[in-house]
Amino acid sequence: MSLLYASALELRDRFARGEVGAEELVAAFLNRIAQWEPRIKAFLHVDREGALRTARALDARRVRGEKLGQLAGVPIAIKDNLCTRDQPTTCASRMLAGFRPPYDAHVVERLRAEDAILIGKTNLDEFAMGSSTENSAFQVTRNPWNTERIPGGSSGGSAAAVAAGMVPLAIGSDTGGSIRQPAALCGVVGLKPTYGRVSRYGLVAFASSLDQIGPLARDVRDVALLLSVIADHDARDSTCAPLPACDYLAALEDGTRQLRVGVPREYFGEGLDAEVAGAVRDAIGLYARMGAEVVDISLPHTSYALATYYIIAPSEASSNLARYDGAHYGYRAAVKEDIVRLFCRTRAEGFGAEVQRRILLGTYALSAGYYDAYYLKAARVRRLIKQDFDAAFEMVDVIMCPTSPTAAFRLGERTGNPLAMYLADVFTIPANLAGLPAISIPCGFTSDGLPIGLQIIGKPFDEVGILRVAHRFERETDYHRRRPPEG
Repeated sequence: MSLLYASALELRDRFARGEVGAEELVAAFLNRIAQWEPRIKAFLHVDREGALRTARALDARRVRGEKLGQLAGVPIAIKDNLCTRDQPTTCASRMLAGFRPPYDAHVVERLRAEDAILIGKTNLDEFAMGSSTENSAFQVTRNPWNTERIPGGSSGGSAAAVAAGMVPLAIGSDTGGSIRQPAALCGVVGLKPTYGRVSRYGLVAFASSLDQIGPLARDVRDVALLLSVIADHDARDSTCAPLPACDYLAALEDGTRQLRVGVPREYFGEGLDAEVAGAVRDAIGLYARMGAEVVDISLPHTSYALATYYIIAPSEASSNLARYDGAHYGYRAAVKEDIVRLFCRTRAEGFGAEVQRRILLGTYALSAGYYDAYYLKAARVRRLIKQDFDAAFEMVDVIMCPTSPTAAFRLGERTGNPLAMYLADVFTIPANLAGLPAISIPCGFTSDGLPIGLQIIGKPFDEVGILRVAHRFERETDYHRRRPPEG
């Protein structure tokens, strides 16, 4: 158990010192996956032989005294919407069942270069469209804290795998909260970097102006370590900012200046569970006792964020998913009559209900006669939301609020009510619309023993700032050290 819940930093350092072999590490986590996977269903693919083969090669390199990477010997799981040349990439969709890309995503290249051991691909809502990981075409992932509850989404498989001790690190993607919300519901740490901080090359697109790749781990130090590896400039992604790489782990201990914390009143209104509100306010109170100045702020256009997102994101999805037509790759319906019927049947059979719903919404919003009324207006409101944050950050260093309005809800509870499901991301969506970095850290538990997350939103490209603030909270609390029941 000490290996399974050790931090990635501890595992890396123990491997480097020769106290544990990479093959021993991988075997321990593979055994853990075999134990928990029948109950949690976090993985769509486990690369047992590939992981062991990589581990043996690392053991041999260490014996020879070769230089090893920052993640040498550390197993990691990858959300199954990032391309991996030696493992399937399905996006949890029948449309891409069995697809194996001929190349690695940039993030995967960086992980391999730093000697991480890719142990498998995790489940998600189909094409990352969902908030509960119930929309997967292949299986439903469960929350390790209570297997009758959802793990959040769309990176629910990654968050559940980390929470259950099946991997110390995982990669997710965040379009409207898909890293932070499952991190909060599973009691782990999840970071959405600034849009453009991490290359999206090799990420299967959902909404290209919103998607961002980020790390999940059990503590802030491991998140900082993983971000240091994956965040660097990549010319293959034209939206990737040309910024130098940063050692986020080393930067955690720097900076002791007075902290000004903004608390937006719009995030503490109707729909927020009382236990969640209490835990988040207690966390903010702890910062105040540590010397932070807490400032009441307003983000007045917050109430429009959900509607804005559900015009912009489906519109971009409609465009991005047009390529899945049965003619080039992926699923093809058994139609011989004509090409139009082939396209229609392929998409009707290959896409699940939620993906179809969002394609229809987006196609309608972009159609002739409706573009100005819907998409163009949403783009203008998006700018107003961004301006709200710009104004707030003239007064404060970070913004704190709940990550999710509730703790994990029951499986099936919202599947018949799309609006109720969409509201699960009401507090995370604004940061995506504004392109800001945001992190979720564990800050408490409900009376039922379910985790609660505190969201910390920062200025553009100030990942260092929010990581330092989050780390300060971890040093004073033990929520991140608590583990799901083993039963």
